[in-house]
Amino acid sequence: MCEEITEYFFAHPKVQNLLKSQEHFDAVVVELFVNEAVTIFAHHFKAPLIILSSLGPNFWINGLVANPEPPAYVPNLFLNFNSEMRFSQRLYNFLAGIFCQLNTHFLIYPNQNKILKKYYPDGPDLSEIIYNTSLIFLNSHESIHEPVPIVPNIVHIGGYHVTPPKTLPKDLQHFLDNSKEGAIYFSLGSNVVPSQMPNDTRDAILKVLGSRKENILWKWDQDSLPNQPPNIKLSKWFPQQDLLAHPNIKLFITHCGLLSTTEAVYHGVPILGFPIFGDQQMNAERAATLGVGKFIDFFTINEKNLKEAINDILDNPRYLRNTKYRSELMHDRPVKPMDLAAYWVDYVIRHKGAQHLQVAGVQLPLYKYLMLDVLAIIFVIAFTIFYSFYRIVKHCTTQTIKEKKH
Repeated sequence: MCEEITEYFFAHPKVQNLLKSQEHFDAVVVELFVNEAVTIFAHHFKAPLIILSSLGPNFWINGLVANPEPPAYVPNLFLNFNSEMRFSQRLYNFLAGIFCQLNTHFLIYPNQNKILKKYYPDGPDLSEIIYNTSLIFLNSHESIHEPVPIVPNIVHIGGYHVTPPKTLPKDLQHFLDNSKEGAIYFSLGSNVVPSQMPNDTRDAILKVLGSRKENILWKWDQDSLPNQPPNIKLSKWFPQQDLLAHPNIKLFITHCGLLSTTEAVYHGVPILGFPIFGDQQMNAERAATLGVGKFIDFFTINEKNLKEAINDILDNPRYLRNTKYRSELMHDRPVKPMDLAAYWVDYVIRHKGAQHLQVAGVQLPLYKYLMLDVLAIIFVIAFTIFYSFYRIVKHCTTQTIKEKKH
């Protein structure tokens, strides 16, 4: 899918016109998500390459700047593990990391390189561009992500998309202001069509939410729901950030996309997650680990577990307390994340790519980075000593036996 999207991008006439233009740019910023061929723009315009990752630290970007990713406590992006892994989880995490690296270097990069050469035949190899990354912005922050090692040219700007709340439309403002028992906001984001959920799942959610004393705002792609209770208000779109800022929102039922999770924590609203795919499972696991919410696998939702989860989150004050604490951490920053991003872009431009921020590991081949040559020598020496000792002991034992026979 990502290859097709990258192909479509390069084939677009406006992209081709841009590649053929004599425009000048001081820096090139690209969002990287299995579309590495787009980094050719940095080479073409002879500008520093700045990468924006819509996720937190992950195997797609760590290797580009030799950012450490210890499998002992840094879980793979697609695994619902936290930093305190059992032996079986660490083993699985280690093997998943190897698989992802092999997939990246032997499948994704070669295919992206083919696309690059097809549309920019005179350009350099992909490896000459992506490993010359000046800066990486991560959509993460210590308030919602577990702390991990970060090299100097990686910068956290999680929450950069959050804006000050605006006035709500009159109907929503009236609805929330008059929700004396509070309100619950339910949205599965923009990539899921809610009306396509199984009928049993929809009916279970509808029955539980319809029986609540709180009012419900439900992002739904149709004009009505079968047997819609009076406390549920539907809309095909809601101003999510502005809703979450309203003091009467007591719970956010979400698919646990990173942006939605970030917004909920920013505004201090506990989460009930229904993770479905991608990084959502990890985000849900992280929310549970931080104590800002709970999650239920979307395909196991029923009346019993949904009712229990909502009651626990709303009746147990620790969820709200933990969420407010994490919200304080997210707000307690020396500068706003967008101001931080702007500073670092200017910094990279001023210092012509800021090569001094790149760690030496970027230039090392994999066997050196992993110390495989050193380990091999140690193994050979240890084996030689052990084998020599074994031969000496065996020889001495043989001689002793012969002397006793004589």
